[in-house]
Amino acid sequence: MSTVLGQLWQSFEGTKPAQTENSIWLRVLVQGLVVVGIVATDVAAGTQISFWAVPLSIVGATWSWYRRRSRNIAVKFLLAIGMLLALGAFFSNLLTQVHDTRLVLAELLIWVQILHSFDMPRRQDLGYSMVIGLILLGVAGTISQTLVFAPLLLIFLALALPVLVLDYSSRLGIFVKSKRKKKLPLATQTSLLSLRSFSIFLLAILGLGLAIFALMPRLPGYQLQTFPVSAPVDLGNSNFNSSNPGIVNPGYVRPGNSDSGAGGSYQNLATGPGKMDEGFYYGFGDRINQNLRGELKPKVVLRVRSQAPGFWRVLSFENYTGQGWEISRPEEVLKVNRPPWSYQFILGTPPIGGESKEVIQSYTVVSELPNIIPALAYPQRLYFPTREVALDPNGSLRSPLGLLEGLTYTVISRVPLRDRTQLQLSSQEYPEKIKQYYLKVPPKIVDQVRERTEELLATSPKPITSSYEKALFLAQALKQNYTIPENPLGLPFLAENEDLVEAFLFKNKGGYPDHFSSALTIMLRSIGIPARLVVGFGSGKFNPFTGLYVVKNTDAYAMSEVYFPEYGWFAFDPIPGHELFPPSVEESQTFSVWRQFWQWVAGWLPSPLSSWLAEVWNLVVGLLLRGFIWLWRLLSNGWLGLFTGLILAVFVGFLGWLGWQQWRNWRYYRWLASLPPMESLYQKMLKVLGKKGYIKHPAQTPLEYARSMRQHQPSVAAEVIEEISQAYVSWRYGAIKPNLKQLQRRLRELGKRDYVKSGQ
Repeated sequence: MSTVLGQLWQSFEGTKPAQTENSIWLRVLVQGLVVVGIVATDVAAGTQISFWAVPLSIVGATWSWYRRRSRNIAVKFLLAIGMLLALGAFFSNLLTQVHDTRLVLAELLIWVQILHSFDMPRRQDLGYSMVIGLILLGVAGTISQTLVFAPLLLIFLALALPVLVLDYSSRLGIFVKSKRKKKLPLATQTSLLSLRSFSIFLLAILGLGLAIFALMPRLPGYQLQTFPVSAPVDLGNSNFNSSNPGIVNPGYVRPGNSDSGAGGSYQNLATGPGKMDEGFYYGFGDRINQNLRGELKPKVVLRVRSQAPGFWRVLSFENYTGQGWEISRPEEVLKVNRPPWSYQFILGTPPIGGESKEVIQSYTVVSELPNIIPALAYPQRLYFPTREVALDPNGSLRSPLGLLEGLTYTVISRVPLRDRTQLQLSSQEYPEKIKQYYLKVPPKIVDQVRERTEELLATSPKPITSSYEKALFLAQALKQNYTIPENPLGLPFLAENEDLVEAFLFKNKGGYPDHFSSALTIMLRSIGIPARLVVGFGSGKFNPFTGLYVVKNTDAYAMSEVYFPEYGWFAFDPIPGHELFPPSVEESQTFSVWRQFWQWVAGWLPSPLSSWLAEVWNLVVGLLLRGFIWLWRLLSNGWLGLFTGLILAVFVGFLGWLGWQQWRNWRYYRWLASLPPMESLYQKMLKVLGKKGYIKHPAQTPLEYARSMRQHQPSVAAEVIEEISQAYVSWRYGAIKPNLKQLQRRLRELGKRDYVKSGQ
């Protein structure tokens, strides 16, 4: 045993020490990559890790530089203990962040890098630091919700280019100092990192990256069923304080205190004139009053990452009060609890008929909201940090507390597809519960409203029989026949007993945007079609660089939802300037960046040209998508599909190689055509000889190359090479005109006959 241990120790003692990295610039730039990665994670996540991590990492890198030739045995033991402590802290934090582990992993990597920075004497160790910096940048990219991350990405790229050059040079031993402390000349070093070359490479990489980013399909994400959930404070034990989980909107003000932005009892403003709060949308409450005047000051309230755009639904109302709406069944609000080991709520919303699609959405609250939970229609599962949530009879979600800034939650919805053909054939026999709550119209206006509704339907060129087509036609009719006042305060208040819909249809001939939706809802009810008012946020502005929908408070508005037996509720938007339907799962963001770029270009083109180009683009995109779908179905068809796909890939690869060869030949002949005749003939000769393995070295003169060919070629072939080379030198340096026809004939003989021996 002692003999074996002795041999192992001798082997260990005989091991050569690892080669140290002596390039100070490589170490400094690698440390720069690490610092950028740490700062990017901090900026994206809104944390303050960099305040202690960056200085510690720099101290460690400085220590490593001065101790790079030492074994540092004591330090290694201390670092091993530090690694174990970091691992323990990682597992401890992991248990508290089960549903979003990105920051926990990033913090572990930062600790590993700090500890690693105290002992990285070798070039390979610098490679680990490069990779950690890149991983941290990637984590920051997944967390970032704004373009603040973009400048850090550019800085990282600007540092990475010289790091790659210096690292490659170090691997070749170019900049490693010898024992005599001699290096390559300064000109040789700077040529590898010249400002001109660096700028060209940087611009080329940026241009290529942006082009790939614009053309790359945005396929649905969330392939893993672990979704982000977080809160700025601990909400794990938050419950509803009463049996009736109502809604508190801080935007409502008390009567007589219209200049105050303080929260008040919104029940006091169910009817009567009032002023709208400038920060909070008035429609988020148990009751809403549409006799308010004012406008919102824009501010961002949500950032949404979703597999599809949509109407981020908040609430719906079934009871019309004459000047607003209210939720009439607070006793039917269902409280839902989650298990203590998971953030997942199973909501158990009723199933819907027809085709539907699962859509995953993650919401981050940017500005305070009432205790409502925006989500696409028909939420099935919710990932939320409180102990319980509430689900009302209309499928709307509520939180025990108001949504705080920084809160993140995820919803999985089963969104129905809007199939116009199926909805046209939908039955007009409604369940009793639907008729009980969604067909109510105040008796004093029902006859007038029904008469006006039938007048509008009678203007259709052909009779309309289906409920779907009636809703569609009436929404369009309101857009065309009624207007929105230009002055937000220009519409007079309603009198005490005056009805909103009656004033909208017959007195004012229009109203504010939400008034259109109230009018459409009551008009549909008057002809026996169940409808309700729904409020929420529009999709917002899609940011193609972050992949997020940026939603403002001004994106909140109301629409009409219409019930179709077996298929559920579908929204119609009668507001002028809006589409008839809100965006939904039928609309894809696959080529969103290119689409936005095209919309910008099309704005500068004449309409006929832009329309023709749009048709061509839609045709091309349609063919590409159909081809992709066909290929996916083929590859998904078991082993047969897999082998067929492999054969197809080999065939496509062969075609690509063939095309590449043809393109190279085309470039070569185009280049020859641009040369003088004698230069072209000489280059053709070099090409013939190069194919046989006799490539001319750049340092050889034409005559030296010709003389060297005498040692490898038969005398006849060597004479042809000598003759063409002499003619080329005489033409180039002596301005002697060659006999091109004779030389071309000799070159053809050299290529056709087996003069030239094959290279070994």
